[in-house]
Amino acid sequence: DVPAWLKSLRLHKYAALFSQMTYEEMMALTECQLEAQNVTKGARHKIVISIQKLKERQNLLKSLERDILEGGNLRIPLQELHQMILTPIKAYSSQNSSTEEHSRDADSHHPSSLIGSDSQGSDCKDSATGGMQQHHLPGCEGESGGAPLPEGDLPGQFTRVMGK
Repeated sequence: DVPAWLKSLRLHKYAALFSQMTYEEMMALTECQLEAQNVTKGARHKIVISIQKLKERQNLLKSLERDILEGGNLRIPLQELHQMILTPIKAYSSQNSSTEEHSRDADSHHPSSLIGSDSQGSDCKDSATGGMQQHHLPGCEGESGGAPLPEGDLPGQFTRVMGK
């Protein structure tokens, strides 16, 4: 939910700009690109910092999982997870890690704009549910962390941490 994320950053006036982008385009934004779109200097800086934080979520989740397994306080990891669930998270599929050309073919059949219609949202929920079912049992069996998740599987990592 990109508009809600932007609103939490007090940058909701730029929601229209983000509605024209894919998730990958958003994650690759630079200050120069934002300046070309007439985004103010302060907002540009805040957007770039916020996107950098989005890129660090996978490492943060791994760290939270280690903290939980070591018997740390659950309040901080739960607060971090609460904040993270309010950020844009792309549904993971094994196709995400394949070649760029294959991704372009998939995008032509299923456009992945950041702000989609309700029907696109329900499709994502179905695929996300399937993803959680795949990770639910293997990821929660042992305290050792189970099998490593593929790089980029943010929903799977999030679910694993919640299971701990």
